[in-house]
Amino acid sequence: MENSPTEHFEHAEHAEHVAHLGDSRLTKVSITIAILAVFAATVGSLETIETAATIGAKNQAVLAQTKASDAWAYYQAKSMKQNLYAALSETAGAKSQDFADRAKRYAGEQKDIEKQAREYEAKAEDLLEASEVHEKRHHILTIAVTLLHIAIAIATIAIILRGMLWPWRTAIALGAAGTAAAAAAYLI
Repeated sequence: MENSPTEHFEHAEHAEHVAHLGDSRLTKVSITIAILAVFAATVGSLETIETAATIGAKNQAVLAQTKASDAWAYYQAKSMKQNLYAALSETAGAKSQDFADRAKRYAGEQKDIEKQAREYEAKAEDLLEASEVHEKRHHILTIAVTLLHIAIAIATIAIILRGMLWPWRTAIALGAAGTAAAAAAYLI
């Protein structure tokens, strides 16, 4: 969710106005709003971090997969040369030992290239799995920050209704649910 960087200041300003009214119930509600705003800002920042981590991990996975593809292409080129020299070694007479040596060299190089390609593929898989974890966290944090914003709005209704308890209690419950959801995002 996109929030104004000064949103928490706005909530604090509203709390200050309510504090001047001298109603302790309204003061408690306004303090609740300020606390919920801090939680919402924190969870919103965590959501942004997880979004960036998702994108970063996916980009790194694509890069690793590209390197694996390049390595496999290089492997295929070495394989073609190895096969060509192996065939030439069987028909070339005087140069057949030279061709056989080249074929053996290319076969040895292929093993190193294959190992490297498989390492890149494994790295790409690990990075994709990491991106999925970050993406799940992002979705949970989106829900959490939404609950916190709804809690702020409902707590504001408590001020409008001059301190009625049901909106305030509802806001506290939604704020707790949003906070719990944010914490749960890091338990997956």
